Amino acid sequence: MSLSGKVALVTGASRGIGAAIARELRSRGARVAINYNSSREAAEALRRELGEGAEIFKADVSKRQEIKKMVEDVVRTFGGLDIVVNNAGVMELMPFEQLDEERFDKMWYINVKGPIYVTLEALPYLKRSRGVVINIASIAGLGTALTNTTYYAVTKAAVIMLTRRLAFDLAPYGIRVNAVAPSWIETDLTTRGRTREEVERAKSDIVNRTALRSVAIPSDIAKAVAFLASDEARFITGQVLVVDGGRIDYLTHSV
Repeated sequence: MSLSGKVALVTGASRGIGAAIARELRSRGARVAINYNSSREAAEALRRELGEGAEIFKADVSKRQEIKKMVEDVVRTFGGLDIVVNNAGVMELMPFEQLDEERFDKMWYINVKGPIYVTLEALPYLKRSRGVVINIASIAGLGTALTNTTYYAVTKAAVIMLTRRLAFDLAPYGIRVNAVAPSWIETDLTTRGRTREEVERAKSDIVNRTALRSVAIPSDIAKAVAFLASDEARFITGQVLVVDGGRIDYLTHSV
């Protein structure tokens, strides 16, 4: 699954799943644009780790003008754009009956409008390269019943529908659009605000509800992204690749 000669933009790539995706794509030969918003030090560290062929680009994905400038800078730096991975996302936990408008709007702007803005601004260059868009969704968007995630799940369901619609809209340009839907992974996103004991309890709970009796790690998601980005997946579009170890408590694979 060589990606030699390709240019990939990964949003929210300074840490967690995004950083793992950047590492995986670079290891397969792609030149990688590492997007970050506030975590410049982490982004710089990743750039040094990946070496020549990786650069960092600051932008808030919820702001279209910043995205426009970032994409232009990426193309100016690398000479084109072949792969867009819409990974940046936030998760705000809240009970359904305690809707916090500000926190919900934050999720909507980053999780949903972000991929829309990035794809729109990247589209002229993806048309030239007959490129690939990969959205990072979540099994939450497919019906998981994890506590206090209803509003987060709504945003990820929107990402899944966006993926399917864009697959139709962009197919005439030879652009493939797919999504990866991870299960629970221990990252900043899922552990923020939790004690170590709470995190361990969450992991144990997930293990007990997973056929493979384990939890995913970021590189599991990164390898799925690399496959979808490669020519090995040339005839796959509009699909949601679920990476959850075989959850046994609900049907994530139904349509």
